[in-house]
Amino acid sequence: MPQFTYLRKFGTCLSCKQSINYASPTVYALSTAPARAAIGVIRITGPASKKIFTKLTHSSSTPQHRVASVRKIYDTLTTSDVYGERKSKKLLLDECLVLFFESPKSYTGEDLLELHLHGGVAVINRVMSTIGKLHSPISPIRLAEPGEFSKRAFQNQRFDLTEVEGINTLIHAETEMQRVSALSSMKGETNILFNQWRERILRNIALLTTVIDFGEDHDIDEVNDLFDHVNIDIVDLQKEVEEYLLKVRRSQILLDGIKITLTGPPNAGKSSLLNILAQDDKAIVSSIAGTTRDAMDVPLDINGYKIIIGDTAGIRKSTDEIEKEGIKRAKKKSMEADINILILPADELDTETEFLAHALSLVRNSDKENMLIINKSDLISKEMREEILVLFSERLGIPQESILFISCTENEGIEKLIGNLTARFEKVTNSDKEDPISISNRAKEILANDVLYGFSEFYKFKEIDDIVMASEGLRSSVEGIGKITGQAIGVEEILGVVFSKFCIGK
Repeated sequence: MPQFTYLRKFGTCLSCKQSINYASPTVYALSTAPARAAIGVIRITGPASKKIFTKLTHSSSTPQHRVASVRKIYDTLTTSDVYGERKSKKLLLDECLVLFFESPKSYTGEDLLELHLHGGVAVINRVMSTIGKLHSPISPIRLAEPGEFSKRAFQNQRFDLTEVEGINTLIHAETEMQRVSALSSMKGETNILFNQWRERILRNIALLTTVIDFGEDHDIDEVNDLFDHVNIDIVDLQKEVEEYLLKVRRSQILLDGIKITLTGPPNAGKSSLLNILAQDDKAIVSSIAGTTRDAMDVPLDINGYKIIIGDTAGIRKSTDEIEKEGIKRAKKKSMEADINILILPADELDTETEFLAHALSLVRNSDKENMLIINKSDLISKEMREEILVLFSERLGIPQESILFISCTENEGIEKLIGNLTARFEKVTNSDKEDPISISNRAKEILANDVLYGFSEFYKFKEIDDIVMASEGLRSSVEGIGKITGQAIGVEEILGVVFSKFCIGK
């Protein structure tokens, strides 16, 4: 990554005549939730971190690198006695754990101080205000902006943009698979891959530049051979980028949530199954047909996967306008789902119902994952189950393994259902074959709109043997990768977009 050089502006304080550095303020923030808790962590980064330590602890020694110590921290109060003389006294604020990380071996690459306070709101607020009072023109101290700690880490070459975006994704991970997905970027694996692509494109640009600069020294056959060699490599590289984007899109389902839709006729047990999976009474359950009129979505965590499970209106012929609209929405929702769970009640297995017609259409015209659940299995014999497997496997054209029997009242078959669903989650997200990967929407757009576009420009100008413009197309691809990782001139314009999504204190 190139060294970032920032213009430092200096001035002189008119009152004390000392040099002032306006470019490197020390910033601080509460990095834990702003609520009562066992501990609250305040992070401080910048050149005044040591000064803040000595002022708060009233210590004459500087903190040791990566050594935890328990310190009393104070606020200094200035008062006047009856004669008008000003006196200072120490006011104890808290006794806390203090950690110091010396530059450059810290998260931000600067001196960084952490105060692990008791998590009372009053304690945290008083310590925060005390730190703010230590500001001076000579040693500026202010509250951090969103993402400023990570922004400084990027500017000091501790991380590239893909890594800091991975950190942000990790912070917002809600499930185990989201955590795994975020780690690939945070560990720098994405950066390594993108840099490999960048180096390959640069090598090809260098070959084309050689022809441009020394074209008269090569015969036409040599030029054509070189051009073809570059073309072969770019075709391979384009295939890699497109396959990578496909993996990212599949992994994105992990972040957005796998969409599951429960569809079936009235009183099939859709709402009961939703409540069992949610382990809560999310939906109204009633023996009255048509209780559910509108679709409802419930986010769940099933075996580490984020799931958005939707309960829908029972599908049947109806003259009720509200119910008809609910049925229309149910059919639409089933077409949008990643996995459809089709539910039939074991005591009403009419194969000519409106729902079965919809199910048949869904299976034939959709590439989605579909499975059939026979609920109320406690009401039928083992022999009937065998007959049902054969009947509906042939009727819907699905394998018998995709037909499961459950009983919501007896809680039968639920574990097997969850195991079956988990296997389908792995298939839908491709996590059964490799770890999921995650990059920001910003990076995905740049790969598609800059990198792949640059390749298409290269092909276009290669067709007319314009080496100069073909080379410019590849330069667009290189610059695109630079925008993703931060290796680009004028990168400041994209930093605001990246770090504005971070929380304060990160």
